[in-house]
Amino acid sequence: MRSSTPRLILTGFPVLVLACAEPIREVPQYTIEQFYENTRVSGGSFSRDNSQLLVSSDRSGVFNAYTIPVAGGEMVPLTQSTDDAIFAVSFFPNDDRILYTQDQGGNELSHLYVRELDGSTRDLTPGEHLQANFGGWAQDLLSFFVYTNERDPSYFDLYKITADGYQRSLLYENTEGLNPGTISRDERYIALVKTYTTANSDIFLHDREAGVTTNLTEHSGDISNAPTDFTPDGTGLLFVTDEGSEFAALKRYDLATGEVTPVYSADWDVLGGGYTHSGRYLLVAVNEEARVRTRVLDAATMTEVPLSQLPEGLVRGMSISRDDSMLRFYHSDGSAPDDLWAGPLDGAPNRLTNTLSATIAREDLVVPEHVWFTSYDGTEVPGLLYKPHQVSSRSPAPAVVWVHGGPGGQSTFGYFALTQALVNHGYVVYQINNRGSSGYGKTFFKMDDQRHGEADLGDVVASKTMLTATGYVDSERIGIVGGSYGGYMVLAALTLQPDEFKVGVDLFGISNWIRTLESIPPWWGAFRDALYQEMGDPATDQERLRRISPLFNADKITAPLMVLQGANDPRVLQVESDEIVAAAKANGVPVEYIVFPDEGHGFVKKENEIRGYSALIDFLDQHLRGVR
Repeated sequence: MRSSTPRLILTGFPVLVLACAEPIREVPQYTIEQFYENTRVSGGSFSRDNSQLLVSSDRSGVFNAYTIPVAGGEMVPLTQSTDDAIFAVSFFPNDDRILYTQDQGGNELSHLYVRELDGSTRDLTPGEHLQANFGGWAQDLLSFFVYTNERDPSYFDLYKITADGYQRSLLYENTEGLNPGTISRDERYIALVKTYTTANSDIFLHDREAGVTTNLTEHSGDISNAPTDFTPDGTGLLFVTDEGSEFAALKRYDLATGEVTPVYSADWDVLGGGYTHSGRYLLVAVNEEARVRTRVLDAATMTEVPLSQLPEGLVRGMSISRDDSMLRFYHSDGSAPDDLWAGPLDGAPNRLTNTLSATIAREDLVVPEHVWFTSYDGTEVPGLLYKPHQVSSRSPAPAVVWVHGGPGGQSTFGYFALTQALVNHGYVVYQINNRGSSGYGKTFFKMDDQRHGEADLGDVVASKTMLTATGYVDSERIGIVGGSYGGYMVLAALTLQPDEFKVGVDLFGISNWIRTLESIPPWWGAFRDALYQEMGDPATDQERLRRISPLFNADKITAPLMVLQGANDPRVLQVESDEIVAAAKANGVPVEYIVFPDEGHGFVKKENEIRGYSALIDFLDQHLRGVR
């Protein structure tokens, strides 16, 4: 792995100088309730006159849609759900109607709704057992696009809905597993994606006028290709590809000649690029060592537009208003919740939110370091290391290795209330990006294929040596925590490497891979087949899947186990947690199990998070710290 930026690398040797480099400072201990007094805000669609932003926020305890003045002021609620989360999508371009999505209890069957000017609401995608996603506004701003799998649960079709009267027309019927992506401004072309594996995909171009579909990226081997946007003049398609490189770059495909030319590349993965409504600017997002950064380029010259008055720190989630006059983005230092900012593109932006609870001092929170260590086979493995202010080598602290979801996810810089709560309570936290994580090149991403629960688990275990080498971690008090695929890694550690971790906390993790792979929701479509390629096909790889499934090795669990689960989870069914809990209890080990009847894959309601994560810290205090 090569990087253009300096890295902190910890080896197996003592590094007490690092442990004492920062002064030791006692900090007040905050409650989980205080960490969840913070307000989460996301999105930010400009109103027609740029005076308001439409956002989602959990200010009420459940996510709802709000407006906030661009000049500054209080958020105004537009929806008032007390049960199911509502996520704002967009203002209508020519009036103050809004679009939003909502599912039922976290079941991920989201529908697209409109809130009318009189406050009434309407489901634009009615029906049972379907999922609908917003696809953006048409160039003339008189209609918008929607992807829905109502015709066939396994395939998403593309529809166009008029802003006046909500008349719907079918633009593309997906019958071959070619998922529709971006649409050209004249609506002649639709970019489609064929996913073969998580590291291998092709882009197809559907010409609606000619009725022809063509593969634009025919190749051999594993190459990832994904469309991002058509050029404003309709002559080219921008796409990201890792062909010929370790990292994905942004390129342009000429629709007339087939010529491919570079647009933007870096020493890290380019995640995507899209034009503003006018086509004057191109926004490019890059994943730089676990930090997602956005560049604004002049589309005519491809030179970066200087934004000299941005605040110091992590700036992301950037967008520009349709008239190119206004900019909005989110900002954090990596320790506190994101705040929303907005202002003129060529001037000083205003901070519109103060999401950190007034009861928490910002200096008491911890900014992580991006730390690499040498794993069991010499592979360099990265992650984010959080060191509590009050910890020193004179009194080594307990630690937890945090494993992200996926497979193929990545822990990135940003605020997570539970992480900061753990650190505040004196736990060192290492959010490992084990082999198989995204963001570090395609070789690293594929290193755990068909070796899950083995090669990647080896990294998780090896990280204990790095933590001990810091000098401020007690090697006898290291636990493991993770959610989704990370929850599986917790269970894998406790069953396949049962002597390595003193305690495990599983958040909706897989215990039986055979059942989980057989019950993948139909709307995952082509990704299901790609996951089979990466993890194994339950029809042909049962022996290996059984070997790495914690449920079939549960008799080896000796460490205390806590499990949190949403009853409506469509990805990891509740039975996955029910059975591993029963098996662990049969071993006579301490087990705590919490099921939330109104949550799905991940928890979004503050009251549930407070209850679950308060219990989590109590569990660690008892079984890892030794406090009763």
